[in-house]
Amino acid sequence: MKDSELTLMHHGLGPKAAKALALSLTNNTSIVKLNLSDNWLNGDGGAAVAEMLKENYYITDIDLSDNKLGVKGAKALSAMLRANTTLVTLKLSGNELNDHAAKYLADAFVVNNKVESLDLSRNMFGEAAGEVLGAAIAENVGLKELNLSWNSFRGQGAVTVAKGLGANIFLRVVDLSYNGLGNSGAAALGDALKVNNVLEELHVSNNRISLEGALSLALGLKENKTLKSLSMARNPIQSEGCIRILKAVRANLDIALEVLDLSEIVLREDFVELCDAVLEVLPSLQIKHDGTSRLFRTHSSKVS
Repeated sequence: MKDSELTLMHHGLGPKAAKALALSLTNNTSIVKLNLSDNWLNGDGGAAVAEMLKENYYITDIDLSDNKLGVKGAKALSAMLRANTTLVTLKLSGNELNDHAAKYLADAFVVNNKVESLDLSRNMFGEAAGEVLGAAIAENVGLKELNLSWNSFRGQGAVTVAKGLGANIFLRVVDLSYNGLGNSGAAALGDALKVNNVLEELHVSNNRISLEGALSLALGLKENKTLKSLSMARNPIQSEGCIRILKAVRANLDIALEVLDLSEIVLREDFVELCDAVLEVLPSLQIKHDGTSRLFRTHSSKVS
């Protein structure tokens, strides 16, 4: 308890042990990083930890992933986030958080401006959650990294999340992989990229984005000046979609892109030729794709 980091992951603590631990941590001034992932804390255990964080102003990094916190845990954490001014990193991945839980968290992040890194991946957020979280993203002034991967942000929820990114002027890294955003979500992201001047890393792999969505993203890339890394792997955008993306990159004289991931997308021969042309203009750009044997021989240092 005198070390700066306490790791108790996979210990099967449960709610009762969590309450005992929280009590001992309330006045602890040594620990700044706490990992309680995969301990079946449930809502009661999560609430105990949240209450502790209202009093403890030394812990800056906490991992509560895979603890089945649910709505009760989310409600308690929401109250904590309104009072705590120390926490910088919060991981809540895999906690069975649903649309109801999202409302509590969204309300908290409208006012909390201290947390810089938030992981909400692998939860149960749907369209309704996307709408409330998207609105919160637009107003939040603290987050720099946000992981929303492996949820179900679709329809209007996906659009609202994308609009939130367009309005946010602090986020640097956003992961929306495995959400099924679709073409409507991609269109909103394309619009966001036109106006956002801070985002540096965007992950939208495996989101059911087809050629139509790729065209929308291409329009955004044509105007964006800050994005350094874009991952679009495993989307059915076809070779034509990849080509449109590359053409947009080449047409943008102020492009900052350094990494473009188009892995696991079937490509035609004309994509190879365009890759060569783009790499001549942007020699520092890394284009990731599966390609063919010839592709791997072409610009092997830049294309993988």
